[in-house]
Amino acid sequence: MDDALRTPVVVEFPLRGERWMAVTTPAHRVPSHGTDMLGQRYAYDFIKVDARGGVHFTAGSSARQLIAGSRTRDAYAWGAPVHAPFDGEVVRALDGVPEREWIHPAREAARMVRNAATFTPERLPEILGNHVILRATGGIGGGAAGARAPEREVFGAFVHLAPGSVAVAEGQRVASGDVLGRVGHTGNSTSPHLHFQLMDALDPMTARGIPCAFGAYEVERDGAWVPVRDGIPGRRERIRSVVE
Repeated sequence: MDDALRTPVVVEFPLRGERWMAVTTPAHRVPSHGTDMLGQRYAYDFIKVDARGGVHFTAGSSARQLIAGSRTRDAYAWGAPVHAPFDGEVVRALDGVPEREWIHPAREAARMVRNAATFTPERLPEILGNHVILRATGGIGGGAAGARAPEREVFGAFVHLAPGSVAVAEGQRVASGDVLGRVGHTGNSTSPHLHFQLMDALDPMTARGIPCAFGAYEVERDGAWVPVRDGIPGRRERIRSVVE
């Protein structure tokens, strides 16, 4: 295990409802996205799935999704509210990046490879899509496991939000639980999902990732929901919020 994962910063889970799945998580590997760039060493990608086994993020079959794709708005995660997981100040809020109306896995994968190969700092908004960056103003870092925040500022990034959904403005103070925006499919996204990460600086170009755990949620195991405290969701675990 990465040593930093033993003392993560503990925040609240930023999504509501059930059957959220971390398809990318530091519990699986570090760096979770295969790179330390853009402060994403310990980043998560959350999609929403249904009760079928496997990873079904729309009502269609896996074969149909692979061959024909699906409408963006048919994804279970699309439009779900994203909540502040701690008290903070909004230091960046970008909206207006258009959303692709159709999801096709091969095309999205090719887009990501192309964007990685041609990335420049000027293209950062194109990569992140609509997003919010929140600076913590206190009240994070504790937890039942005794985790503590590092002695530096903590910023949370909420990425790939739906156009027109960003509900906050730069300079605004928010409380834990406030809605920041809604899950979308903008920027370097393969399907509607929330990319969430903690980092030690506002600018992703220079920031380093900070390990993060979630204070309370439940995991679906053998048909029952099992409480978890201060946990780092495993890859493809089905989880649900304990907050309505």
